[in-house]
Amino acid sequence: MLENIDLKIAPGDTLLITGISGTGKSTLLRTLAGLWPFAEGKLTWPENARMLFVPQKSYLPLGTLAQALCYPGALEIKEAELREMLSLVQLGHLADRLSETDQWSNVLSLGEQQRIAFARVLLARPEFVFLDEATSALDEAAEAHMYGLLKVRLPGAALVSVGHRSSLRAWHAQEKALDKKA
Repeated sequence: MLENIDLKIAPGDTLLITGISGTGKSTLLRTLAGLWPFAEGKLTWPENARMLFVPQKSYLPLGTLAQALCYPGALEIKEAELREMLSLVQLGHLADRLSETDQWSNVLSLGEQQRIAFARVLLARPEFVFLDEATSALDEAAEAHMYGLLKVRLPGAALVSVGHRSSLRAWHAQEKALDKKA
């Protein structure tokens, strides 16, 4: 059980949440997202804050690749921007398949799905980004590329990551290590 967690996250902040399995890292993110009804305490956000939570395995709806990129919102994105985004997240080879309908969760590898999730973040431009093991299927070079994109393209966004890799420390100014309570 997590107790006495005090986090202050401002625009532009970067925070890495670490800890061994079972310490409640993902539960903390679920609480922040309002998905965990068993938490107690006070949680405040700026009014109308745009937030995006990215799990380890993002949902990919049945439909076109363009629809998968724009999910969950009904973003009106021009094809040229979608093509550019695929190229940015190192999925340029899929650009000619934007109008193709498929079960993308079965077609794409987990690493490709995680790159799609980063493209979604860049397209949505949230003020707060919460990433739960969102690069676990990527090698360290690809992970660095994805985080570099967030830093360059969303410089004012707050970035909170849950992860185990020491390579994530390079992308976060603060670290909160969670301890398991006996």
